[in-house]
Amino acid sequence: MNLHLLRTGPLGVNTYLVPVSKTDVIVIDPADCTFSHDEGSVVSYLASKNLVPVAVVLTHGHFDHVSGLPFLKKSFPALPIAIHPDDAAYVGADSAVMQGKALAQMGFDEFLPFVTNLPQATAFLEDKKTLADVFASVSFSEEVRASLSQWEILHTPGHTEGSCCLYNDAERTLISGDTMFYRSWGRTDLVGGNERKIHQSLLKINEYCEEDTRVYSGHDGGSFILGENF
Repeated sequence: MNLHLLRTGPLGVNTYLVPVSKTDVIVIDPADCTFSHDEGSVVSYLASKNLVPVAVVLTHGHFDHVSGLPFLKKSFPALPIAIHPDDAAYVGADSAVMQGKALAQMGFDEFLPFVTNLPQATAFLEDKKTLADVFASVSFSEEVRASLSQWEILHTPGHTEGSCCLYNDAERTLISGDTMFYRSWGRTDLVGGNERKIHQSLLKINEYCEEDTRVYSGHDGGSFILGENF
């Protein structure tokens, strides 16, 4: 699968643009902002490649994965945004409350203004549902809807309560957010983190996804094959 990768935001998040037609993409975890001097980089890249975003999917709600929402939403006001309900408090009008807790734990309070009063979610991820199910009320072309139907949501709590991965069995592709890295996994010491749950989620991924699945994580470079990971 020809995913487009941009590294954005203060912690170098892997923002993915996932093709769902020749010109349409879904945006995964936009993080570009003025703090990191890359605000607008996602929108500029879309324009340079003649790509049109049709939806945003957030693998989880942490500040470094959502700080690009304001500029993206300003550029595309009708763009739907999806997140798991357990992480929904990280976005929306009261986003500063949850974001502030994680930022305080990291000693990174200076970033709070960039994740305050974020655009709210308009759709919600649910375990074993497809993106076509999630965005059922949105008007898409048949081609886009067919592509969205190939992406299945796996709820994988542990890094946060609402962490999710996106799995495409036909393409043997997993977008893992911060749940799984190469021979590692996301930190569990921030608010909503749980070491026991993340190990259960890793087991779920390994049991549910095919061994030859290529995994694209939320940070670090490159991708890896699931069966070679542990």
